[in-house]
Amino acid sequence: MKWVYIEDIAGYKNKEVEIRGWLYNKRSSGKVRFLLIRDGTGVIQGTIFSSERESPLFKKFDALTQESSLIVRGRVKEEKRAPGGHELNIEDLEIIQIAQEYPITPKEHGIPFLMEHRHLWLRSQKQNAVLQVRAELIKSIRDFFDGRGFRLMDTPILTPSACEGTTTLFETEYFDQKAFLSQSGQLYNEATAMAFGKVYCFGPTFRAEKSKTRKHLIEFWMVEPEVAFATLDDIIELAEDLVVYITERALEKNKKELEILERDTTSLKRVKKPFPSVTYDEAQKMLKEKGSKMEWGDDFGSPEETLMSEIYDIPVCITRFPAKIKAFYMQPDEKHPDLALGVDVLASEGYGELIGGGQRIHDLDLLEKKIKEYKLPREAYEWYLDLRKYGSVPHSGFGLGIERTLSWICGIKHIRETIPFPRLLYRIYP
Repeated sequence: MKWVYIEDIAGYKNKEVEIRGWLYNKRSSGKVRFLLIRDGTGVIQGTIFSSERESPLFKKFDALTQESSLIVRGRVKEEKRAPGGHELNIEDLEIIQIAQEYPITPKEHGIPFLMEHRHLWLRSQKQNAVLQVRAELIKSIRDFFDGRGFRLMDTPILTPSACEGTTTLFETEYFDQKAFLSQSGQLYNEATAMAFGKVYCFGPTFRAEKSKTRKHLIEFWMVEPEVAFATLDDIIELAEDLVVYITERALEKNKKELEILERDTTSLKRVKKPFPSVTYDEAQKMLKEKGSKMEWGDDFGSPEETLMSEIYDIPVCITRFPAKIKAFYMQPDEKHPDLALGVDVLASEGYGELIGGGQRIHDLDLLEKKIKEYKLPREAYEWYLDLRKYGSVPHSGFGLGIERTLSWICGIKHIRETIPFPRLLYRIYP
């Protein structure tokens, strides 16, 4: 008898199969016992029929507790009323382990309790659905870049210097010197772009920000493309293409999961090119008209991002920020040197920034000046300066945060549910 996964069950109609999984729920009705079995790929209803009250299968059924592990064997039958449209007529039931009293029950649990039991909360239907969408999101991002000829480059997690600044670094010992957990792979990606033309890195990043909001994680995952010879306009077009692609892919591949999450997909279906594009100056004036107290030179915060979502019902690109609020490597606008050639892509519905990026400084003298201005240790950036000494070209890139993007696609209120084991301010367990 063949072991099959529940997601593939439609291909085994009227055939005998074996399913290995866990008990999600059970109920009885007269001569019939119903089991809901999950195996990580889906849930299927199994039925046991017997006219004998003392049936051996009934005794095993009675012994089962929530999350007990088991193997069931039987014939697949089409049943539109059952979860997934199929059920299994169980002929044999093998108990692997009877689970102890399961701490997560159908009753309401507080978030602190659920976070303490995150290792078990992952098994619930909605949490499972979110992470299924996450897996598809990551696959779609890789497919997007791989399909366009980008090369995947793995950048280091341990670095000798900062990328975004020195105030949010996790410091550690590296034998006889200091090292830091990476905030971004961008600087190293600039080096690989000069070797391979167009590249992307994909990995964990760490920010020691003491932010306790629904949009912040201490450890999160980011994809960062970098393209030699690309300008700000080129990278904006790439960002738009990526967001459109991954949104369409989620609507196509994750329909079932989005239904479980009760996600209204109307706004996702609106995501088409070109996105509205406004400068920082224009956005600041628009926000003022909506009652924002944001002054010129302030960075966008959550309230401002939410207000922008009320103006536009699809993602919007904000460009040309004040240089002083952007990183040292941002290329200044030639006509307005106090502005940086950067872009933020804000999601609709108040979900905030999905993408941050822009054009990088390619002039050696200007980059040296910026390193000095930002009071960064030159010796840590000698290799980065080398990139401007040997065949420097204009180049651009961006970073897209997986968890924020997933929050938006799934319609999740808090980012903690977008990663299997979230690292939050004051929380590192489990």
